Amino acid sequence: MIRILLAEDDEIMRITLYDRLVADGWTVDDVADGTSALLKIKHTNYHIVISDIRMPGLDGVSLLGHIKKNSPHTDVILMTAFGEVDDAVVCLKKGASDYILKPFDMDDLSIRVNRLVEQQAIRTKCAALEEGVKRFEMIGVSAAMQNIQKLISSVALSNSTILITGESGTGKEVVAAAIHEQSSRHKGPYVKLNCAAIPENLIESELFGHEKGAFTGADSKKTGKFQLANGGTILLDEIGDMPLGLQVKLLRVLQEREIEVVGGRFPIPVDVRILCSTARNLEEEVEKGRFRLDLLYRLKVIPIEIPPLRERKDDIPALCEYFLSEFSSMRGFDLHLSEAALAGLNSYDFPGNIRELKNILERASVLTQQTLITEELFPAGLTGKDDSCLDQETLNLASAIACVEKRCIERALSLANGNKTEAARLLGISRKNLWEKMKAAEQLQAKPSAA
Repeated sequence: MIRILLAEDDEIMRITLYDRLVADGWTVDDVADGTSALLKIKHTNYHIVISDIRMPGLDGVSLLGHIKKNSPHTDVILMTAFGEVDDAVVCLKKGASDYILKPFDMDDLSIRVNRLVEQQAIRTKCAALEEGVKRFEMIGVSAAMQNIQKLISSVALSNSTILITGESGTGKEVVAAAIHEQSSRHKGPYVKLNCAAIPENLIESELFGHEKGAFTGADSKKTGKFQLANGGTILLDEIGDMPLGLQVKLLRVLQEREIEVVGGRFPIPVDVRILCSTARNLEEEVEKGRFRLDLLYRLKVIPIEIPPLRERKDDIPALCEYFLSEFSSMRGFDLHLSEAALAGLNSYDFPGNIRELKNILERASVLTQQTLITEELFPAGLTGKDDSCLDQETLNLASAIACVEKRCIERALSLANGNKTEAARLLGISRKNLWEKMKAAEQLQAKPSAA
């Protein structure tokens, strides 16, 4: 819904403009002076402000300054008499989007408003792209992945909410991107938010946006992910980590299809297709009191479960070919796996799933000095049982356990690309517990062995 503020002190002109803008399908508020316009702007989000330059109290030039400071995404059209063109040019330099000379044809104003609305839609799509959205190709020849691809084709054109589940690294984001690309919304924005990566006190603002001054540190308005995704799709990744208090508000969005900006006064309707993904078992989270049952019912309209890589090893060769093609482009020459290397990968269970496979191949592609990647370039223990933790003169249980823990932590950190929060989640422990174990491992390594 496009909302316009009209500021014009001439009553007849104001009424005429108001009637035409409303007839064009826009939601319009009108005021008779700049001071009243400023009060409106402080409490309402406007896409466009149309203002006369000469008004009693606060003039259009001063109003423009306040708008650019407090609501930088709002476009401003200034109306000016012929003798005030120089003032209008100054305003353009200060951030006005357009100006129009009085008297003017109403069709001309409609064209200018429509052009700004189209430009805002383009900016919104660009902002969504800047969120790091990447189009993924679905790779998989196994029966399980073929069934998932058929299911995606069946549900993509609906607007139903979809819950994508599976272990970390199985490709939940790939499935979500495929759903968006095959949907009728594929020309609209595709916005992602990782619910586990945003601090609890900021996630509501990230989702719904906030007004200037809504809380300490809110120095300007912020557009939330739901507004950025309007007309398209939003992916709520790791939905199982969403705080309980915010789950209630998400439930309302699903029911009412409108959001409430933090610090805002009025609900804002949104047209967004919601996809959710999680590595958690939400039924168990409900039993533990960490996830709302009513929200789970609303999310599981269409569930898609992605099996781990160890249950679809037929996909490993195709995935290897795909990733090696990517790394070949980076290295400048074609990379291939030896038969022994591929056999070794097929014999491994991949606790980190596709993400781990990609990391292993990327590491090998960096280390190799030739086009053929052999099993010697893979991490120790990948293709067989690693008993190095037990390779001691005495089987000291505490030392063996500490060694195994260290190996698990190293692998989790590798899978998480060094992110300790993600590594702790993969290990099923708290970040504090991970830090303590890493510290203990360092001390054990630094301690001289007994003579």
